[in-house]
Amino acid sequence: MARKILIRSGSLEQEAELNDLEAANKIWEALPVEARANTWGDEVYFPIPVNSGLTSPTEIVQKGDVAYWAGGDSFCIFFGPTPVSDGDEIKAASVVDVVGKLLGDPEDFRFVLDGELISVQKLEDAQ
Repeated sequence: MARKILIRSGSLEQEAELNDLEAANKIWEALPVEARANTWGDEVYFPIPVNSGLTSPTEIVQKGDVAYWAGGDSFCIFFGPTPVSDGDEIKAASVVDVVGKLLGDPEDFRFVLDGELISVQKLEDAQ
């Protein structure tokens, strides 16, 4: 069964789907969460109350991937290159577990401002 989540920030609302990695399971159990967004190149990330090891660590991700960064217990949304990327590749600051994929246009996250409130909840709980 697909586990869909809803990410909200300002007027932005976008769905994503979580996979079955251990970190994704822990994120699902921790929802809903709300935090202040951080931006780093074409990435939005924010702390979440999850502490998990990485089971499929990678530094290179795809546009629209959502990931868990164990180094900062954070939820990451990638929509383009970061300051450590080479060319058009999308590279995380350090290894992450890709825990899901955005279901809408990743470019929408370009408009999330540093310090803006961002929330993630189970889609079934969205009101």
